Amino acid sequence: MKKTPAFLLLATVASLILLADSSDIKSVVTGQSAFTDYAHQSPGTFRKITVADLPQPYATKSAGNSPTVVPRPADAWPKAPPGFKVELYADGLQNPRELRTAPNGDLFVAQTHNNTIEVFRGITADGKPERRSTFATDLHQPFGIAFYPLGPNPQWIYIGNTNSVVRFPYKNGDLSTNAKPEVIVEKIPTGGGHITRDLAFTPDGTKLLVSVGSSSNYAEHDPDANTIEFHRADILEFTPEGKFLKVYASGIRNPVGIAINPTTAQLWCSTNERDALGDNLVPDYITSVKEDGFYGWPWYYIGDHPDPRFDEQHKHPELKNKVIVPDVLLQPHNASLQLTFYEGKMFPKQYQGDIFAGEHGSWNKAIRAGYEVIRVPLDNGKSSGVYEEFVTGFVISDSQVWGRPVGVAVAPDGSLMFSDDGSNSIWRVVYTGNNP
Repeated sequence: MKKTPAFLLLATVASLILLADSSDIKSVVTGQSAFTDYAHQSPGTFRKITVADLPQPYATKSAGNSPTVVPRPADAWPKAPPGFKVELYADGLQNPRELRTAPNGDLFVAQTHNNTIEVFRGITADGKPERRSTFATDLHQPFGIAFYPLGPNPQWIYIGNTNSVVRFPYKNGDLSTNAKPEVIVEKIPTGGGHITRDLAFTPDGTKLLVSVGSSSNYAEHDPDANTIEFHRADILEFTPEGKFLKVYASGIRNPVGIAINPTTAQLWCSTNERDALGDNLVPDYITSVKEDGFYGWPWYYIGDHPDPRFDEQHKHPELKNKVIVPDVLLQPHNASLQLTFYEGKMFPKQYQGDIFAGEHGSWNKAIRAGYEVIRVPLDNGKSSGVYEEFVTGFVISDSQVWGRPVGVAVAPDGSLMFSDDGSNSIWRVVYTGNNP
């Protein structure tokens, strides 16, 4: 029998040790069982949906199941995996959406429907903010927040209004501004649905990326996307001074959250896909975004699957082989919103570089799903398509919910912060031990 060289055995053992040390994935729910609903979601459950798992369009009827948001019951609390606990950091907010940690550690919060940006500073011994201040008011449905230049000493804070990008002078420690907003991008398409505009600067600081969701579900009123949907369902590229350069990526129905992966410098996005094709179509997704890439909307979804609602005139077969399949397929209709990369030191090292994202929750599904914070494990910046249900517990019944996660950010101490516009709160996830 041929013996394996000792150096290969050592290499194999080393790789196994590395795998065991860098991942806590013990088992993954796959196949049709990977589709789920709120009653079967639990922290620490890993799921993987693949293209092969997708049903045919209209396999089930399209549902209208919008939630009734009720006050948090006295015995209700977010649930996290073993070794973690969730604390209430702040409440009494007004529609808290995107969260962004400033270079000095302050937590900025976009209150979209209140048209303000709030700032929270510090964490007291009992897990509360040391200070709270209103940074800016009189905005126009703000969502995206970005600091520029990149690095420890920014000079500006950029805000993504629904119809423009503006900026304010900023230096570390500023809790408010008296300056009038400087308009950087004067006109972003608006109207219809999808009001969020997220922002990210490329790692070299030379480009500003702006996500703009579609106006409609599947461009039903504008099938060739040349009027109402112009520069929508796209990620747009500008200079930091606001000069339009190009469409960075297209065919992304509603790329609510965008962020640069600090490990690979690759852009990623969190996307709401289309509705009304059935309970398990079309999966929302989180994916790396290829420059000049096309992701299918409105004609195709998740690769070369044609949307059946287009007639022969509007099928665009020439685009079929250009559609990129996303990296991570999520529950359909989950409403995946902001995402962030974990670079803190509090969580165990297998969480380093992983993605966390807020899942606002479904309405177009007979039994609701989402209403959670998820984690996407990455290996050197790459995903295997697996995601983990990380924080759950916001659904009371199939008609009532008390919480809806939106934004995610990492605090200076390494705890994970997430906003919830159902209970109008900010929650804090801390690691307590018992390494999973």
